[in-house]
Amino acid sequence: MTRPASGTRGGRRARRSVALVSLGCAKNLVDSEVMLGALKAAGYALTGRAEDADVVVVNTCGFIGPAREEAEAELRRVLALKRRDPGKTVVAAGCYVERDPSGLRARFPAVDAWTGVRGFDRIADIVEGRTVRDPGRTFLYSDASPRLVQTPGTWAYVKISEGCSHRCGFCAIPLIKGPYVSRPAASIVREVRALAGQGVREIVLISHDTTGFGRDRGVDDGLAKLLERLARVEGPGWLRFLYGYPEEISGRLLEAMAGPKVCRYFDIPFQHADRRLVRAMRRGLDGDRALRLLDRVRDTLPDAAFRTSLIVGFPGEGRREFSALRRFVAAARFDHLGVFAYSPERGTPAFALGDPVPAAVKEDRVREIMELQARVSKAKNAARIGRTVEVLVEGPDAGRPGLWSGRGRFQAPEVDGVVRFSLGNGRAEPPSPIVRVEITAADAYDLAGRLA
Repeated sequence: MTRPASGTRGGRRARRSVALVSLGCAKNLVDSEVMLGALKAAGYALTGRAEDADVVVVNTCGFIGPAREEAEAELRRVLALKRRDPGKTVVAAGCYVERDPSGLRARFPAVDAWTGVRGFDRIADIVEGRTVRDPGRTFLYSDASPRLVQTPGTWAYVKISEGCSHRCGFCAIPLIKGPYVSRPAASIVREVRALAGQGVREIVLISHDTTGFGRDRGVDDGLAKLLERLARVEGPGWLRFLYGYPEEISGRLLEAMAGPKVCRYFDIPFQHADRRLVRAMRRGLDGDRALRLLDRVRDTLPDAAFRTSLIVGFPGEGRREFSALRRFVAAARFDHLGVFAYSPERGTPAFALGDPVPAAVKEDRVREIMELQARVSKAKNAARIGRTVEVLVEGPDAGRPGLWSGRGRFQAPEVDGVVRFSLGNGRAEPPSPIVRVEITAADAYDLAGRLA
């Protein structure tokens, strides 16, 4: 059962205002957008400021220690507002609540209502004090779910599955979200068609394992088949997917990505390169096999761009293992890279290994990898100077009056850099949502140019 809010009446209170704070990943953001849609449908007025809201919902992340710390800090901030305004209702939702419900309730007794990852579609009932029966599974939205997209109008996330059936040694996602469940492909097609009707020009497919789409339904190469169906939807000019498992980059998927609408962008978290550590992490490819995969993709799609995520400080990572990771990063020449310090997660296979690498050593290794990658990224971006690239317009650049900001096909939203460009010729705004920009300057993360 989901605990209801205390001190609320059973009937709906028309036009109460609600603010929602979304923490964590893009998948959390989609859940937040569904909650906003449900609250608006229930008659709530939406506000972007927790200070002004009658109800504040905090959608938490519980993936690693720093994410939990951020969630707790946000709950403390919102509860401080509640102390000044005792009539304010505070709801904690999402992954951290699912991960540690009793611990959070003990630390934050002033929170009025709680729901983990199963009650997002019933958020209005939870706020209003109704008893909501636990459905027994993680909520996965459909094209029929009310959803208020919060990303810029030219692009949107579409979550194609929920949960994960991999058991990577370090990862708590299967414990939080449960086993992998794909959405029906027809539902995704309908959602993309509706988003296109709202002016969305880039669809970003997300899940904990996009390349596993359809496997639970007995479908092979499900992501490739989905991309081929979505490419036939009129409207979106770009299709992109994030978070693919390296072992699942098939020939059929590469064929689908050769189409004109699909961005040749591969977000493939390799996590590490040392063979022994990769095995301890329960991941699939060590550095040598990963490099062969990158070569195979580049041979097929020469303009492919790559992002990866890495973990430093996993138990057993000494100087030799870290040196192997450095050599891998230098050889792989990723376009974009993120690196995390290992966080021991209760209930995961690696938790029993402890946390022997000191925090200061982890921080030094994070910095070393990011400095190495910055040099690689700067060189790769510099090679784009003089080229003309397609750019999806996101809007006027907030920090530079007179410039506009967007992204190339080789840049994913929120995690990669941007392309800033001038319009010239007395234009007041770009001529279309997707424009051609001549690149004139670059640094390690962003590019600059002018409308071609």
